Amino acid sequence: MDLKKEQYKYVAPWQVYALNWSAKPGQFKLGFGSFVEEYKNQISVTTLRNNELVHLATADVNYPVTKLMWSPSKAAGPDLLATTGDYLRIWDLKQEEHELPQLVSRTRLGNNRRAVPNQKKEISAPLTSFDWNEADPSMIVTSSIDTTCTVWNIETGQAKTQLIAHDKHVFDVAFAKGTDIFASVGADGSVRMFDLRALEHSTILYETPPQNSTTKTDLQSAQQKGGANLTDPTPLLRLTWSKQDPNYIATFQANSNSVIILDVRTPATPVSTINGHTKAVNSVAWAPHSSGYLCSAGDDSQALIWDLSQMSKTKVVQDPILAFTAEGEINQLAWNNVFSDWIAITVGNTIQALRV
Repeated sequence: MDLKKEQYKYVAPWQVYALNWSAKPGQFKLGFGSFVEEYKNQISVTTLRNNELVHLATADVNYPVTKLMWSPSKAAGPDLLATTGDYLRIWDLKQEEHELPQLVSRTRLGNNRRAVPNQKKEISAPLTSFDWNEADPSMIVTSSIDTTCTVWNIETGQAKTQLIAHDKHVFDVAFAKGTDIFASVGADGSVRMFDLRALEHSTILYETPPQNSTTKTDLQSAQQKGGANLTDPTPLLRLTWSKQDPNYIATFQANSNSVIILDVRTPATPVSTINGHTKAVNSVAWAPHSSGYLCSAGDDSQALIWDLSQMSKTKVVQDPILAFTAEGEINQLAWNNVFSDWIAITVGNTIQALRV
């Protein structure tokens, strides 16, 4: 089945990367960030007006943002969103009567670590991703290329804890349902789970096998060409945790056309694998209203929705229940938590909102 029943489109003046829906009840809004290889980028907000997505507000940032999320709080109050990149930034979408809306910087938090041992100079290591805790909206966890994950209290502007989560860059992090559990993935090819109540231990839920073949001939060829060591694990780029059933996590490897489904009750072995894409997967999202549905998108220009309700009975899922073919590679997707029959995707400089 096709997803082209109803859709809205917005064309930005630059390539779009980060993307997310507002969590405020009744608000059909999208926040997104640019991907420009210059020292000048932007984040913007669009809203639905007269059956079209229209520009609402824009703010300048130096570097492309790696992720954007709106506050999960559904209470009345400030309309906040967060971005990561060079810093964790909290923004307030202000709209005074008879004035145009504005994105106002509210907080800037840096992942500071000493650049060189025994020196006072500190650097803020780039942040690769973050997640906003739905049960406690004062809490955000960030991931960084410096191998750390940091849990922040955004109301005080202080780090609650920082831990070395992986042996290499950490690429993504996500909270489980509730306030205490989060998981991360990174360049070391592992999925690791942490409990804020017992940080002296972590659980390795899954580790990728070594890249490609590990024969002596292949190793010598890779070394001669200056390539990666084929015995290194394949990096895991993103993960998403089902908020309806916190037993399930979806993740995918770099340059892979498969999505790996993990059950935290049975570590080490995937409970299922999705093999429907023909090129690399770039983004995955669980349905906010059901633990049985997952959407994935990638370089094959496909956004595919999968029914995983029977995944315990079969290891490989190959046939999606819904599909959308875009005009180019899909870099990001987001499933609307408020209007759960809508997803959004980014293709180049275009955002498309699609009704499921």
